[in-house]
Amino acid sequence: MKSQVLKGSIFIVLGAACYGMLGTFVKMAYRDGFNTAEVTISQFAIGFTVLLILTLFKKPGTAKEHNATEIKSQLKLVVAGTSLGLTSIFYYLSVQYIPVSVAIVLLIQTVWMGILVEMVMYRKVPGFRKIVAVVIILAGTILATNLLRQSITINWTGFGWGLMAALSYTATMYSSNKLELHLPPLKRSLFMILGGLIIILIIFHASLNQHFSFGIFLSWGLVVSLFGTVLPPLLFTRGMPLTGIGLGAIIASIEIPVSVFMAHLLINEPVSLLQWTGVMLILFAVVLMNIAKRPVMQ
Repeated sequence: MKSQVLKGSIFIVLGAACYGMLGTFVKMAYRDGFNTAEVTISQFAIGFTVLLILTLFKKPGTAKEHNATEIKSQLKLVVAGTSLGLTSIFYYLSVQYIPVSVAIVLLIQTVWMGILVEMVMYRKVPGFRKIVAVVIILAGTILATNLLRQSITINWTGFGWGLMAALSYTATMYSSNKLELHLPPLKRSLFMILGGLIIILIIFHASLNQHFSFGIFLSWGLVVSLFGTVLPPLLFTRGMPLTGIGLGAIIASIEIPVSVFMAHLLINEPVSLLQWTGVMLILFAVVLMNIAKRPVMQ
């Protein structure tokens, strides 16, 4: 049992690390002259193609007719997947204006946003542990985003896009955990990515008729798609069943320090000790929220 948990933990660490590197790769693509439309369209188009191929070649577990109910389930996932596309658009827009280390901290605000969604939808008052965790997250956010430094000029445009990304990501997390769980994980990912691709094409369709650089498909598009669309879903769907949601969520929070470290390492973004303290506070809050959810191993 312990070996299975360890195996699952490795899968989740790798998946979270992929997500953590994404913001830095997008910023590097910007430096090479590509824009948000090119990055998002290439990411989701390549990702959808790869997942479609994997789905077609995957051996079906049981024969199942494509009836009206299954088609309805697929359409629900496509609609839900639009939030996934919006998350990428908003997050990538945010890193145009603010450091990756700040953008990832804003994105992780989905933790307390998710608690608010639960409170509204299920009319359930959060427990004391969750309330404390939210307070810690907000305190960590203030430190990690340098809001206390008067010498720092805050780019509120980037902040706004970052918070919009967190809102969209909250919707994505809800959809991923609640909608059409009877379908195989690979197929669920496929239709959600399709929904994301559709909304991205609707928003950026004008870009395709102007100066769209199709060279992105053979360069950063491949990298961003691999680390943002293909590998994470596959790794998480392998790892989460072995660790459980509670432990999995704790391990997945490694995405935050990975993101900050990669931005510092590859694009020389400055990160102060105060910001690292804020990041550590947020990680502590994630652990505090999820440690009680870990199932007891028999």
